[in-house]
Amino acid sequence: MHKEAAIREPLILGHKTYHDITEDICRPIEDKAPRMWYILFSIALIIGLYGVGCILYLLGTGIGVWGLNKTVNWAWDITNFVWWVGIGHAGTLISAVLLLFRQRWRMAINRSAEAMTIFAVFMAGIFPLIHMGRLWMGYFVFPLPNQFGSLWVNFNSPLLWDVFAISTYLSVGFVFWYIGLIPDFATLRDRAKKPVSKKMYSILSFGWSGRAKHWNRFELVSLVLAGLATPLVFSVHSIVSFDFATSVIPGWHTTIFPPYFVAGAVFSGFAMVQTLMLIMRKAMNLEAYIHTRHVEYMNIVIMVTGSIVGTAYITELFISWYSGVEYEGYAFFNRATGPYWWAYWSMMTCNVISPQLMWFKKLRRSLMFTFIISIVVNIGMWFERYVIIVTSLHRDYLPSAWSMHYPSNIDIGIYVGTIGLFFVFFLLFARFFPVLPIAELKTILKISGESYKNAPDHHHGHDDHDHGHHAHAEEKHNAPAAELKAEEHTSEEPSSDESNEENKSEEGTTDSEEK
Repeated sequence: MHKEAAIREPLILGHKTYHDITEDICRPIEDKAPRMWYILFSIALIIGLYGVGCILYLLGTGIGVWGLNKTVNWAWDITNFVWWVGIGHAGTLISAVLLLFRQRWRMAINRSAEAMTIFAVFMAGIFPLIHMGRLWMGYFVFPLPNQFGSLWVNFNSPLLWDVFAISTYLSVGFVFWYIGLIPDFATLRDRAKKPVSKKMYSILSFGWSGRAKHWNRFELVSLVLAGLATPLVFSVHSIVSFDFATSVIPGWHTTIFPPYFVAGAVFSGFAMVQTLMLIMRKAMNLEAYIHTRHVEYMNIVIMVTGSIVGTAYITELFISWYSGVEYEGYAFFNRATGPYWWAYWSMMTCNVISPQLMWFKKLRRSLMFTFIISIVVNIGMWFERYVIIVTSLHRDYLPSAWSMHYPSNIDIGIYVGTIGLFFVFFLLFARFFPVLPIAELKTILKISGESYKNAPDHHHGHDDHDHGHHAHAEEKHNAPAAELKAEEHTSEEPSSDESNEENKSEEGTTDSEEK
């Protein structure tokens, strides 16, 4: 078996066995939810319901309740849309790109990142729908048979590109997330004691048995989906940036937008993953699986993408000066010194200066500092979207049309409400689904587990002590069927008939794990 370099920190801390991994990850699902979960869920639900109320009021009254005017006709709605889509990018990057590069450290964070992607895209999808004015007019953006005369009134709109891009992104992301969950659903199915839970996880697991054929197809599908999802990481947010780049508004009409938006999306997405994972780590006692090595690697990605974003800001300023276009130059001068100067400099501080602190090893390995910076980065990315949209619109070509934008309570309520709904979905996910991939973590236990790295010659004895004659089956990839047998062995001594059944099961899983 391939051994990791001794200089590398282990990815799994403590003297963990295969059985321990299963127990640690399944415990929050099988036991009663902690008090903190109920508190957080209640707060998120109240905020989310307030946001839903604001949306319903807007749909009943009209988008005139937003703080828009004839000059600033896009503001918080499109800002929030681009911000949420950006947050959703990290999940696909962690899952697909890092899988293709065989990065083992992704295994502790990919499951939550993928779930975050799906929920963030849900939140993003709310805004284009309500921006259309009436939710029931949503069919105007779809290529339906033209039976009503001039049906496709918005068919040439760049917003339609978003519909197709984000729908594709959501579909691939959801399938990728679900495929990875199937082996873990089977584990929960085999461990479930309540009939309802057993039935639910049985349906979700699609009849997974851990045979060699199943594992082979699982790995093949994962690689194919990763290959499909990787271009989406770059294409989806490039298309979102075309909403702006195809116009002639000063401050928008620039070719740097696609790579600049993609870098910003990965930047904000990784920051949100840090925020969520550090909370889950503490709340669910997963310190052995999510620790400083994972945090450090993610902080390095944040530092690199933050530097790219900072370079894009400087490039924009240079191009506006070098072009010699009076309106373009003034658009950027107005951003830095005009009435919205506070938003511009908040953006520069949060997105350019704060990530550079990650050059210091002590800071990028600090969990508390990382948590604070992750929130700061997401605040900065929201300001970036706000600056791009509002400061470019509020002072156009005609000084007589200049105006200021002030958000209404409905603007603020919908935005805050989407954050509440996002956390409602994520907390429900953490309560009923495994937040870490059980099967994948077991594949790296002997490669990067602390006890195996420190004492490689004695791990067999350690395993035997914990599992008896089931160690041989569990030492390998450990399909859910073998897990169940091991758990039965630890709880009660099996009869001779049961032992025969176990041996058959172990032989089947051993073939699957040796592939």
